[in-house]
Order: sequence, then structure tokens, then C-alpha cells
Amino acid sequence: MRETSAVQALLRLMAWLSPAFPVGGFAYSGGLEAAVQSGHVSSAEALEDWLVTLLRCGSLRNDAVLLAEAYRSVEDDERLRAVTELAAALAGSAERHLEISRQGGAFLAAASAWPGAVPEVLGDGTAYSVAIGAVAASNGVGLAETLSAFLHAAVSQLVSAAIRLGVLGQSRGVTLLSRIEDVIADEAGRAASSSLDDLGSATLIADQMSLRHETQHSRLFLS
Repeated sequence: MRETSAVQALLRLMAWLSPAFPVGGFAYSGGLEAAVQSGHVSSAEALEDWLVTLLRCGSLRNDAVLLAEAYRSVEDDERLRAVTELAAALAGSAERHLEISRQGGAFLAAASAWPGAVPEVLGDGTAYSVAIGAVAASNGVGLAETLSAFLHAAVSQLVSAAIRLGVLGQSRGVTLLSRIEDVIADEAGRAASSSLDDLGSATLIADQMSLRHETQHSRLFLS
């Protein structure tokens, strides 16, 4: 791993997880669009509950666990290959698999501009969370900081999607991000000390919405 100053680490995280970083995150809602159309998420309060559930016991929690495992595996090709395969296998729907693999591949391509080497075992089909974990480790960026930035960016993307879907306005969206800050910090801390034994979810409705979105007739997002 390269040695990286605290300022460099912060700047890299800000760049990699910025909405402007070319991974196409704006095109995906992770099933949220179907949840809005089905009436499961119809207000700022319902959106907050949805996001907290994903963070505590859903896809965002699992993504954080996989990111941490990839981070710790960066110098062990066999272990890193195994977590890459596991992340792909855990995708609960075709759209979910497409989302994580396309974003992961785009992230690896764009992040290669930085001096830290991208592990050779990672390719275009790498899950987004695994790609971020491995690249952060290769660039000497701290795990706790990476997890916090990753979860915050994921939540921010979903809030942005909800704004475009008319669930809430921008001011309420900013307020929601401030309200959910402690949950993000708590879950990042938990993930930093997690293992693959901590994988698991209890978000049946969210999983169903991801599947339902595949056949949704009119939609703004790819997932």
C-alpha cells in the first residue's frame, strides 16, 4: 500500500465519490423508483425510514461489509478474487447486478488516473463496493474514512433520486442528510470491524422492489 497524507486521502475520497465522478451513479435508484411508484416511499419520513433500513440491515450494510473485506484483501489475490465473486453472486436481481458491475468497472477505469495500482485481479465486472475498497487500500486511504464516504455518497445518490421522483424537495433532502449522519457514522464503524460472517439482510420489500423495477413500464432510472 502507498503512504498517503490525510489531505491526499480526503481529496481522493472527495473526487472518487463525487457525483461528478464518471461512474454513472445518477442513472440508478436501486429499486427506489419502484418503491415510490408502489407507494412504499411517498414522503420524506418514509424515505428516511427506507434509507436507515438499508443502512442497518439491507444492501448498503452488505456493500459496506464487502468493501471492508476487499480493502483487507488487497494484497492477497486469491482472497480478493473470492470477495469479487461473492459480491457478484449476492446481487439480488439482474438490475442490481448490472448496477454494481457497471459502476465498478467505470470506477476502476477512472481511478486508474491515480498513482496507486489497481489490483490486476479486478476487471470490468467487479462490484462497485469491492472496487472502491481495493482501490482505496492500494492508494493508502483509510478504511474508516472510505466507508464513511462511500455510505454518505450512496445515501446522497438515493436522496437525489427521490428528489427527481418528486418525493421531497431539495431543502428537505439536505435536512434528511443531516438527520441520517449519525446512522452513517455508526454503520461505517460497524463495517470497519466486520467480517463476511456479518453479511445478511432483512429487507424483503426493498429486494422485491428491485425485482419489480425490471418490468416497470415507464421509468426514469435503470434500477
